[in-house]
Amino acid sequence: MDLLSGEADGAAPAVVQVLLPVALDKTYSYLAPPDLRLVPGSIVTVPLGTRKLIGAVWAFGDPAGVPLKKLKPVLGVHDAPALGDPLRTLVDWVARYTLTPRGMVLRMVLRVPEALAPEPAVPGVRRAGPAPERLTDARRRVLARLEDGFAWTRTGLAAAAGTSPGVVDGLVTAGTLEVVALPPGPPVHPPDPDFNARALTPDQVRAADELRRAAGEGFSVTLLEGVTGAGKTDVYLEAVAEALRRGRQVLILVPEIALTRAFLERFSERFGANPAEWHSDVPPKQRMRVWRGVAEGRVPVVVGARSALFLPFADLGVIVVDEEHDAAYKQEEHATYHARDMAVVRGRLEEAAVVLSSATPSLETRANVERGRYRRLVLPARATGAALPEIALIDMRRAGPEKGRFLAPGLIAAVRRTVEKGEQALLFLNRRGFAPLTLCRACGHRFQCDNCSTWLVDHRFRGTLSCHHCGHTVRRPESCPACGALDSLVACGPGVERIAEEAAAVFPDKRIIVLSSDMLGGIQRLRAELQVIAEGGCDIVIGTQIVAKGHTFPKLTLVGVVDADLGLSHGDPRAAERTFQLLVQVTGRAGRLGGEGMSPGFGILQTFAPEHPVMAALVSRDPERFYATEMEERRAASMPPFGRLAAVIVSGTDRPATEDHARALARAAPMAEGIEVLGPADAPLALVRGRHRLRLLVQSGRESDLSAYLRAWLAAAPPARGSLAVQVDVDPQSFL
Repeated sequence: MDLLSGEADGAAPAVVQVLLPVALDKTYSYLAPPDLRLVPGSIVTVPLGTRKLIGAVWAFGDPAGVPLKKLKPVLGVHDAPALGDPLRTLVDWVARYTLTPRGMVLRMVLRVPEALAPEPAVPGVRRAGPAPERLTDARRRVLARLEDGFAWTRTGLAAAAGTSPGVVDGLVTAGTLEVVALPPGPPVHPPDPDFNARALTPDQVRAADELRRAAGEGFSVTLLEGVTGAGKTDVYLEAVAEALRRGRQVLILVPEIALTRAFLERFSERFGANPAEWHSDVPPKQRMRVWRGVAEGRVPVVVGARSALFLPFADLGVIVVDEEHDAAYKQEEHATYHARDMAVVRGRLEEAAVVLSSATPSLETRANVERGRYRRLVLPARATGAALPEIALIDMRRAGPEKGRFLAPGLIAAVRRTVEKGEQALLFLNRRGFAPLTLCRACGHRFQCDNCSTWLVDHRFRGTLSCHHCGHTVRRPESCPACGALDSLVACGPGVERIAEEAAAVFPDKRIIVLSSDMLGGIQRLRAELQVIAEGGCDIVIGTQIVAKGHTFPKLTLVGVVDADLGLSHGDPRAAERTFQLLVQVTGRAGRLGGEGMSPGFGILQTFAPEHPVMAALVSRDPERFYATEMEERRAASMPPFGRLAAVIVSGTDRPATEDHARALARAAPMAEGIEVLGPADAPLALVRGRHRLRLLVQSGRESDLSAYLRAWLAAAPPARGSLAVQVDVDPQSFL
């Protein structure tokens, strides 16, 4: 078969299988017109019913044997690079593993249809004729800029000559300049791997040498583990530099959009240019240019959120997953996948080196190190030479705050000592808003979301009560809607806004900044506030987990955790691991740079459970103690990483129908050795956005083909009808 022309040895017309970005797993058969040059991965437009859809050629031939006369032809092929074999295999692999329809995975690849056409030429001007009789100083400056014979854009030439674009237009009208078409500029300037190599510590040099070797050896996975402030970024940027020297592309995944600004600055200092960005805040035109530039190999480095994993790289050589333990890498809507794990899969398919970087690696990653699947490089000390922060506990049962307050006297005294020395203190509470619950002290009425089984969170700054799951919002009333009592509403428990109110009362003359992901002004304001903190423009920072990672505040020496037990208060099997990671990360903001005259870093944790293994490991600064204890508990319970889990959520608008379908699904579960189905039972969030939710939990051994079991089970089970829906989450990270 001639794949380029679509002809099958001059006989019958070729048939192609096209995968479409819709919620279906199968491909559709189409005729390949002989005048279209098609290859596997070609991006095409095809008819589907009355619509025209963009899809990708997945294979040639028609396994179903549909008569040719019943097939519709491919309407056209887009002038864009074909999707490579590794990316198409990744789509198939992710779909098979997560039970997501292949079309939904492909949708993440083809999410920028504007990039499928070449970027239009840019209008420019160049010298074409004699100078006009009337020459002003402005015109002379414009012509002087054109003496080298090169063409300029109209606005670029005017700016370089220090005049207005109208002067350039006048020279075009006079025939002195002519309008020409210029190729579009690169989406980003190419980084120089030798621009500004950093001076590294001996530990960093050893790790960087290993990563450089890995970048030239094909597929491997390396855990780069280092204490907070160890300079892990500087180390893995040397692997990036090695890939650039070899002419290969690099993908750097970060968990939070807010982290990209600080990372871009460090990248630019090292390479003399910024990488391309890929996240939800990137403007549509730039997203189009980045997607196309990646596919054509003109974009060497991309830093982005988890969705960047599905960009069509031409030659991917290194993948970095920064803060690899972060829960933000799990996509839980539409196509469910964990970007860290899928990055390893893509690295294997692309023959690329994968670097997983973290101060607090996930237990899954540590287990893979122990099994010999991943290498491990350790940075045991901070790159600046500063000491790790000392950690102290305040037992809230004995030394807690006075009634109605949330900051213990010991923490208040430590903050006062810190800010009086001109240093900064951070008060950390991983809870947004003012209070998580509002009730009426007259009748006991509690404000609950109309659509979800959750309380409405009091956001005092905005004057609203809001649901953090569906977005339902009401104005905070003056009286109780149940009994009508005035001034009877009580805020129960603290959020960061309430801690800010208490801190302002205790420290009225100090500058306080509150940081939260839902603050007014969005990501731009958040980045501005982070810059103010870094420059020393405030005394006390009060924040949620948005400040727990990736930031260096030179004057911050004290971190106080208002509620260190918060993450331990529910039945999530990963609760201890996540709490340990979060507390290590946030206390690691203290004293990162050290320096003459600065206090050493110090962390204070307010806790009602000082004897908990997490607290003991933090105080002893012995992470191996925590990992050993947690690994043993997981092994005994056959929980990940020593067993596997999958959650099957049945939801619907009618409670009895949802329960009936969940029970029918449980009855249809096939018997299989080493696999157990638990439930159905109400999900911890039993009502979300007006839909009742029941959960079945599937537990198996690590070697079981859990995905195959789930596919066989759901194929044999009664289908969900009407408002019912069944969602499968393989390797769940959240148990809500």
